[in-house]
Amino acid sequence: QVQLVESGGGLVQAGGSLRLSCAASGRTISDYSMVWFRQAPEKEREFVAAISGSGRSTTTTYANSAKGRFAISRDNAKNTVYLQMNSLKPEDTAVYYCAADLYYRSTFSPSHIDYWGKGTLVTVSS
Repeated sequence: QVQLVESGGGLVQAGGSLRLSCAASGRTISDYSMVWFRQAPEKEREFVAAISGSGRSTTTTYANSAKGRFAISRDNAKNTVYLQMNSLKPEDTAVYYCAADLYYRSTFSPSHIDYWGKGTLVTVSS
């Protein structure tokens, strides 16, 4: 079993930055692809970014809404994944979830996820 705990959310003004962290425990996540999803009020959970696990060269992928503004990274020694979010917009307001998927996919869906964190709230004011 893997436990994932997100942190770093909060209230920020439009144009600001936040860095989310996802600390894993229970076992190493180095061989998992790590994924960030988000869910805004009354909307479906959507993919934000993903980073591949060990066994392949590091690969990242982003939703169009995140490209050029967000950056996903991981520190396997710390069993932690990060999401650096810059140039935040009010439409980025959501609960952000960290997730682990045993496979790296061309498209990540919530139905593929093996482990979820409980989420951290990001609120961007205009």
